[in-house]
Amino acid sequence: MRLTPEQLQARNRRSLWIALGLVGFIVLIFLTTFLRMQSNLTERKAMNAAVAEASR
Repeated sequence: MRLTPEQLQARNRRSLWIALGLVGFIVLIFLTTFLRMQSNLTERKAMNAAVAEASR
C-alpha cells in the first residue's frame, strides 16, 4: 500500500507531535523529581542541624 504525499505529511506531523509530547513529559518528570529531591535535601539539613543542636 502506497501512501499519498498528503498522508505521508500527516503521518510525519503526527509523529513530530507525539515526539514533542514525550519529550515534554520526560522534562516534566525530571523537573518534578529534581525539585522534590532539593526539598528533601533542605529538610534533611534542617533536621540534622536540629539534632546536632539538641545533642549539645
